[in-house]
Amino acid sequence: MLSQELISITSSFFTTRSNNVLQVFLSSADQTLVVTTYGTIGTDLHALSSTSWIATGYFLTLSAFQPLYGKLSDIFGRKQCLLSAYLIFGIGSMGCGLARNMNELIAARAFAGIGGGGMSVVTSVLLSDIVGLRERGQWQGYVNLIYAVGASCGAPLGGLLADSIGWRWAFLAQFPMCALAFTAVALALNIPKQEDSHWKEKMKKIDFLGAIILVLAVLGLLIGLDRGSNVSWSNPITIAGLATTPLFVVFVLVERYVAGNPFAPGRIILNKTLFACYLCNFFSFAGWLAVLFFIPLYWQVIGDYGASQAGLFLVPSIICGVSGSLLGGVYMKRTAKYYWITVIAYTNLVAGLSIILLFAGTIMESIPVMVMGTCICAFHNGIGVTTTLIGLIANASHADQAVATACSYLFRSLGSVFGVSMCATAFNQTLRKSLQKALQGDKNAAEIAERVRAGLRYYRGLDPELRSIVRDCYGKATRAAIGVGIVLVAGSAFFAWFIKEKSLEDRKAPSDEAEEVGE
Repeated sequence: MLSQELISITSSFFTTRSNNVLQVFLSSADQTLVVTTYGTIGTDLHALSSTSWIATGYFLTLSAFQPLYGKLSDIFGRKQCLLSAYLIFGIGSMGCGLARNMNELIAARAFAGIGGGGMSVVTSVLLSDIVGLRERGQWQGYVNLIYAVGASCGAPLGGLLADSIGWRWAFLAQFPMCALAFTAVALALNIPKQEDSHWKEKMKKIDFLGAIILVLAVLGLLIGLDRGSNVSWSNPITIAGLATTPLFVVFVLVERYVAGNPFAPGRIILNKTLFACYLCNFFSFAGWLAVLFFIPLYWQVIGDYGASQAGLFLVPSIICGVSGSLLGGVYMKRTAKYYWITVIAYTNLVAGLSIILLFAGTIMESIPVMVMGTCICAFHNGIGVTTTLIGLIANASHADQAVATACSYLFRSLGSVFGVSMCATAFNQTLRKSLQKALQGDKNAAEIAERVRAGLRYYRGLDPELRSIVRDCYGKATRAAIGVGIVLVAGSAFFAWFIKEKSLEDRKAPSDEAEEVGE
């Protein structure tokens, strides 16, 4: 019977591969579609200094709900979780497009993140269900190729929409795509549910307490960082937010000693090799993706480019990212090893970010060299993401595979949230202080500094002398953010040394094991 179920899963997977392609394409296009519109959105809503929360709000809910999808897909089934994810993401995207102010946009984006987390996790778990471990990395490379196509289309398209008919359509256009994907999965994806118990019994197995504590801990930390960078570190809201940090310790204790069915079990998170893989994901995403958030804005200010042009500059790095993932998959298929290529990849990620910092005005300004630096970073991050995923799957049991995979997404998302917040803190603090210092002889210095931080449109309307001053201050702020990013990615290079090598030959393909059981 187990063999028949796996045959059914495999057949359904290949029958519905177009649905998976659409899901991966939609998810990737969404992320780059939005990145290149931040400047326009912030200017239009008069809240440029708060644009980092568009990403932070999205990744906050990703962080909280991605590991839940791993457990939920074991309880309710992959199909039901995937359909729910599409529905939530579509509604959230519609809300973003209709938002009247920055607060509404951030709230809708956070809601969309709940669905976005499920789209990525469930697809990855489905792939692991039917593909042998040694081939898993190469298949991940194929998935990332689709991801790159979507991301490559999303970056320039987002900028084009922002510069032409408006940034709102970058969100509204995703709703019909979600509806199409939802319909396709509902009609074509046929796989058995994981359990046949009553839904009330299934609900009891969900670790709601752990999820709530994690959301509160992350939200409090991010509010504290945001208020501290934009208002004051002595502000009551800042202090209250940072005071919630001990909840992270409470979360670990609850998962280890209280939760009956924790969505982040101690045997997974506290496993030495798995934890090393998770920390590599955390620090690489914290540094690299956070810096990637600020680079397009830097190009728009320093090079006086539009959002669409800045988006085009990101395309080469996206192509390099999927190339790195494919190379990592091919390497693991041929050698059945992943340790040294992981160490080398994360070391070179640090080198790539250092190149970006040097040519973002530290020694000279050169956008072509910065683009080359983004390619180096993306290529090696692509390798690292793939090899660490296979490394943790190789060191986890089959029973823990879905949760272990989901936890990897948890650490990636937490890293992204933390990194964007830390880099935004450095950016906003440096920009504010630099502008105040440079304009101290101007009686309108405070007003100019505040309006420049609120939108790029005001910056472009300044007289040449003031624009030059503001341009230099933006450069200093961007370099501060990149510097923080380098420190963060150095953590991934360090923890890569603690990953345990385990031959990929040791694990049979799930389908092979099922056939043996059937015999």
